[in-house]
Amino acid sequence: MNGSTRKRTLLLAASAVVIAAMSAAAGYRFAGRTPQFMTPDRVGTVAPANTALPANKPLYWYDPMQPNQHFDQPGKSPFMDMQLVPKYADGGADEAGIRIDPTITQNLGIRLAAVERAPLPRSVEAIGSIGFNQRTIAVVQSRTSGFVARVYARAPGDVLKRNAPLVDLWVPEWSGAQIEFLALQKTHDRELITAARQRLVLLGMPADLIAGVEERGEPQTTVTIRAPFAGVIDSLEVHEGMTLAAGGTLAKINGLDTVWLEAAVPEVQAARVPVGGRVAAQVMAYAQESFTGRIIAVLPEANVETRTVRVRIELANPAGRLRPGMFARVRLSSGESAPVLSVASEAVMHTGTRTLVIVAGDGNRFTPTEVQTGEESNGRTVILQGLEEGEQVVASGQFLIDSEASLRGTLARLRGSAESGSAR
Repeated sequence: MNGSTRKRTLLLAASAVVIAAMSAAAGYRFAGRTPQFMTPDRVGTVAPANTALPANKPLYWYDPMQPNQHFDQPGKSPFMDMQLVPKYADGGADEAGIRIDPTITQNLGIRLAAVERAPLPRSVEAIGSIGFNQRTIAVVQSRTSGFVARVYARAPGDVLKRNAPLVDLWVPEWSGAQIEFLALQKTHDRELITAARQRLVLLGMPADLIAGVEERGEPQTTVTIRAPFAGVIDSLEVHEGMTLAAGGTLAKINGLDTVWLEAAVPEVQAARVPVGGRVAAQVMAYAQESFTGRIIAVLPEANVETRTVRVRIELANPAGRLRPGMFARVRLSSGESAPVLSVASEAVMHTGTRTLVIVAGDGNRFTPTEVQTGEESNGRTVILQGLEEGEQVVASGQFLIDSEASLRGTLARLRGSAESGSAR
């Protein structure tokens, strides 16, 4: 590099350093000065469009789950553990209830039902099980002491016809009394014959056995003990060769001509179950048939766990098809009530502490509303307080709406907290 070129290079470098220094000084002086439009006495006067508008003052506060109740100041809701939500004059997102687009409503399958005032059919439906009629139980006993000569092929659970043989009992002490009776028959003395016959009766001989001895003219010391009526053997306590004392139990038989159906009825409906009322029962085993019965008793004790009362119904069982242990559905109709306000039971939501329905209002707006309910019958629930006749309530999809209302209530509270923090 020659001398002139080197000189020119040094001159250019020095010029760049001077320009940089002047620029830095000018920037420092500019930064140290306060612009005229930022002076304290003129703040906010030049650019009003960029200044935040003060927040609207709430008209009142409310609980999103109880929007009809208004409060003058914020705080915790007296209805549940949540903060009250402010309601603004612009009617924005804080308006009671939530609005859902009609298309979304249709896609969600939201169905409405009307609040109606009409007589409510009083019907009771319950599930029960069939059991033995405890009033038709026979305890078969021996009237006299003797020996078991034969036991017929019987076992507990066997179904018997009337007069079916159970055991043959040999009674030796009948022999002498029968020989005396046959001897007196030849005297034709009516008084003596009558006395001898009475003695056989006192010894425990059945009337048909005495008639057989008198007809055949020979003693008969073996008697066949038979079932007094048709039924099922509950227990059999006799075996061949054993000795029986007078009054000893041979068997226990449950009748099957009629059976009992015991149904569990909710205690709130127990007053609508009259003794003597007619009921229709459908047994699972014969789903296409209906069996008619009669209420014979409403038991006095309620189940403390299920809050139900047992109702005893007697059903005819001529063919023996109704068997103990079968389940049946019972339906009892007891007329109609006076006109009452009611909604479809599926529209009522029970949260554990409150009972709610979702009311459909104008502009596709849905509002959770607390109600007080009464009895339930035929798929409808009586409304004692909270609704008016003609209102529309959500019968399906209400849990989705209720969840959305709770969510929006939470967002509104968060927004209110943010505004309160910025104001401070």
